[in-house]
Amino acid sequence: MAEGPAPGAPTEQQVRRALERVIDPELRRPVTELGMIPRVSVEGDRVSIELELTIVGCPAADRIERDVREAASSVPGVAVVDIAVGVMDRAARDALIARLRGDRPSMPFTADSLTRVIAVTSGKGGVGKSTITANLAVALARQGLRVGLVDADVFGFSIPGLLGIAGAKPTRVGEAIMPPRAHDVAVISIGMFVDERTAVSWRGPMLHRTVQQFLTEVYFGDLDVLLLDMPPGTGDVAISVGQLLPHAEVLVVTTPQRAAADVAERSALVARQTGQTVIGVVENMAGLVQGDGSLLELFGSGGGAETAARLAVPLLAQVPLSVALREGGDAGVPIVLDEADAAGAAIRALAATIAARGRGLAGRPLTVSPR
Repeated sequence: MAEGPAPGAPTEQQVRRALERVIDPELRRPVTELGMIPRVSVEGDRVSIELELTIVGCPAADRIERDVREAASSVPGVAVVDIAVGVMDRAARDALIARLRGDRPSMPFTADSLTRVIAVTSGKGGVGKSTITANLAVALARQGLRVGLVDADVFGFSIPGLLGIAGAKPTRVGEAIMPPRAHDVAVISIGMFVDERTAVSWRGPMLHRTVQQFLTEVYFGDLDVLLLDMPPGTGDVAISVGQLLPHAEVLVVTTPQRAAADVAERSALVARQTGQTVIGVVENMAGLVQGDGSLLELFGSGGGAETAARLAVPLLAQVPLSVALREGGDAGVPIVLDEADAAGAAIRALAATIAARGRGLAGRPLTVSPR
């Protein structure tokens, strides 16, 4: 008769239970759930573990192996941990992707999805739309929400630099694309697929296909909020997003200058033509606070309030000019991480307002039936 483990000796069940705490940093799931631990054996105080990574050259390989070793070593009675690192074969990888996708539709961000989709738009460039979007994403993530960010500004992509991940590349597992993460935000941008100095010069069909791929082939996992940094104006990408995400909410960014505000209104009107809901206006560059506490209105005043009034939506935030905001954008450090900066405080308040607002039921099927 085979002898069982000695009293007090570790068991395979204990080790596997400990390994459930190890989370794949890209897939955000336990490695045990992902099928990355095909075998665990225990002999006395020695544990042997087979660890199968999703792809060759997995960027998180060292971290995963370290976390697996630490988790196994934490089991009482374990003295030695041996880890044999390999790579999933095609069948195991396909099974993993099927498990991740589950019963999701090819377009996961449908009207009945639990994910709020918010497109951040502007009528013209240079109003700080991308800076607001990047910082808003980080602020929402700091509130505990699961946040994804699509840099849909294909020609003027800047989100990776603003979040400090310029040069980061997504990981491809089978046909799924795993986005890099920054400040707990999952991020995808065309800048991750081309040289950062490359000028993208695509026409409508290519732009539509790119946006569609970002929405359908990138595995964001379960999100509370998906933000889209839209290109300025009302061109091809705005039309494509309107077709693909007619239920999206729209946040309009402008400056206090009347001329900029007039143009910003147009992006909201196009969004409404596709059925999207404009939820509010953000006025950026709303004055520079002087040493004596007075406000220097470099770009005038009233543009945000006028735009909001004409669109019959609230003015959700006025973000003041901030040297630290500009410096943080250049350095890839979001200003919302600075508790002392007024611009960061304004964007954090904006995030709190958006998070508290919740998602409306317009366009969503109600799972009720008359009796």
